Amino acid sequence: MTFKKTLLLWYSIGIGALCLQCMGSGEPNGDTSFQTGQPIQTEKAAFYVDTLYSGLDNPWGMAWLPDGRMLVTERKGEILMFQNDRYTGEKLKGFPEAYERGQGGLLDIQPHPHYEANGWIYATCALPGEGGGSTALIRFRVKGTEIAEAETLYQTTPLSTAGVHFGSRIAFDNAGYLYFSTGERGVKDNAQDLTNDMGKIHRLYDDGRVPADNPFADTPNAKPSIWSYGHRNVQGLAYDSTHNVLYATEHGPRGGDELNSIEKGKNYGWPVITYGIDYSGAIISTLTEKEGMAQPIHYWTPSIGPCGLLYYTGNKFPEWQNNLFSGALALTHVARVELKNGNYIHEEKLLQDIGRVRHIAQSTDGYIYVLTEGPGMLLKLTPAE
Repeated sequence: MTFKKTLLLWYSIGIGALCLQCMGSGEPNGDTSFQTGQPIQTEKAAFYVDTLYSGLDNPWGMAWLPDGRMLVTERKGEILMFQNDRYTGEKLKGFPEAYERGQGGLLDIQPHPHYEANGWIYATCALPGEGGGSTALIRFRVKGTEIAEAETLYQTTPLSTAGVHFGSRIAFDNAGYLYFSTGERGVKDNAQDLTNDMGKIHRLYDDGRVPADNPFADTPNAKPSIWSYGHRNVQGLAYDSTHNVLYATEHGPRGGDELNSIEKGKNYGWPVITYGIDYSGAIISTLTEKEGMAQPIHYWTPSIGPCGLLYYTGNKFPEWQNNLFSGALALTHVARVELKNGNYIHEEKLLQDIGRVRHIAQSTDGYIYVLTEGPGMLLKLTPAE
């Protein structure tokens, strides 16, 4: 039996979880708080879980500022402010109106690596325009609870009324370049088309300018900001600053979610090659590999619905240093992934059934925080001494 026929059989008997669930309702499904009086023992570490806040709807991103404040984005366009792990009751005022449609809205948030010097904060957000909406990169400063000097650095094209596959995550590398991801907006062929921004990872200077050494900067009609292409919907980006590696997770259809190492100018194959099938059960492609197209480090079948990605470097969990942590929307857990020399070697499921995990991030002092939706919670993992 071929790989694709086997995959189709699995789904026909109800094993698979549809990645269409990546939109989410944000409605609670049971207890909306979670604490562990006893430590959770895993393969390499033991930890406690504390619910810091349980009043979220569809949280997306989180980031810490040097003054100790933490910012959490909600897809509906709100940015909540936390101090010392407590919600202050305040939200930032003045963010541009988001194009809240389906999976679109306010998405990721990251401070500039030199935030203390320049005060810039970056966000990805679906913005409205003629023809619908599309993912945009925005930067702004914060004065108290007010957003100041907000500017759109890049709005992707073409705009569309589709409600799916906006991406999007943000990452900075050691040289200060900014990367942000986009989905293909439900149009498969967009991912292979260099004349549009969809289904790509983009690389820019921190002020929105396009670096001259981008791989397609001199290609006629190509979008010069493109760093890599052939992506379906990248909702996880993490940078390993020690080895200068950018990792990404992206949603497959039914099966075939991917973990990739992102390299300059590479084609990651969607929809020409895939380890998944369509939601209807139809075969998208008979190919899982092709010359000139990159293979994933790892793929998940059935789909876990990967969203949010952390490359852990903190000292609170030394046993987990240099591990990747991916949220699982569809299968409601955190996937801890071990790599060796860039190759996948092992995986462990943490917090099974905790909820739809939207993001995982490391605080400035090395703790791990988890955002879930349905129920919408902000969780903190602390080591068991």
